[in-house]
Amino acid sequence: MKEVSTIGLDLAKNVFQVHGVDGVGGVVIRRALRRSQVLVWFAKLPRCLVGMEACATAHYWARELEKLGHEVRLIAPAYAKAYVRRNKNDPADAAAICEAVGRPSMRFVAIKSTAQQAAAGIHRVRDLLMKQHTMLRNQLRGLMAEFGLVAAKGQRGLSELIAILVDPEDRRLPSPLREGLVAIVETLRGIDRKLEAIDRQLVQAGRENATYRHLITAPGYGPILASAMVAMVVDPGAFRRGDDFAAALGPCSSQGQALVPRQEGTGGKTWLGPISKRGNGYLRRLLVNGATAVLKSKRAKEDPWLAKLLTSKPRKLVAVALANKMARIGWALMTRQEDFRGSLAVA
Repeated sequence: MKEVSTIGLDLAKNVFQVHGVDGVGGVVIRRALRRSQVLVWFAKLPRCLVGMEACATAHYWARELEKLGHEVRLIAPAYAKAYVRRNKNDPADAAAICEAVGRPSMRFVAIKSTAQQAAAGIHRVRDLLMKQHTMLRNQLRGLMAEFGLVAAKGQRGLSELIAILVDPEDRRLPSPLREGLVAIVETLRGIDRKLEAIDRQLVQAGRENATYRHLITAPGYGPILASAMVAMVVDPGAFRRGDDFAAALGPCSSQGQALVPRQEGTGGKTWLGPISKRGNGYLRRLLVNGATAVLKSKRAKEDPWLAKLLTSKPRKLVAVALANKMARIGWALMTRQEDFRGSLAVA
């Protein structure tokens, strides 16, 4: 065990797989560990390089192993998969991680601190509540439409349907269904209150962060998007330029691709495959929402670049192209730690 230089650790809920090699690549450890044994076992090892896939609980274990003096690197699962030689199982995964972590050209995921992980987690809670809110609204509209009660889209139409439900004189809905839909309305109002509390919490936490204050000065960046960038982009300096950062998130380019497509090629020929969903879908969605808000503003036509695109491209395509530009602007502000300076401030 004193000869171990590199370890591949395959994470799990209860049983972890360890694969360790010495300085010349010879296998010296291949064993399984129970969850309660992991920290005790690694505490007995001399300092070594530990590789893990950037999956669930990876940041927690990375922080704990760093406290024991080990050097920990997180690898995207897709990168480690290429080193699996044949059958897919826990020992093979650990061996693949061990081999991948030592590659000089490998790219790694930055380890989040406890505060950064908590900030990213509250955004996931918000995203889940938003999904539940949409599901409940759609269910309410669908069930009432079965009885001929249809309203316009948006909050105004929803308010009209709620007014019908709470009106004791309106008998167009049978009694059992009415009580059930009233319960949905009460749940919706409860989710609204929780979302408002989370938004206030995010804004308050963002005001205490310098990077948040820089991002909020850029066009299209609101409190939610700025706080999400701060929480989820741990090390913007890991990207060489803004284009690489935008491609990692997934917004489109100004040439009109809806998302970064999958590329395949051989013999000098390249094919663009189906639309890829790689990247951070939450940040991508917030960027597009922010870009849409910019396009709806009365000053959007004052930007020559936007005005030119709007005359020749669909509005939604322009919004996604602007989201790509916003991602590159955000990368520049985070790496340089300065406020946005633009010749034209589009609110």
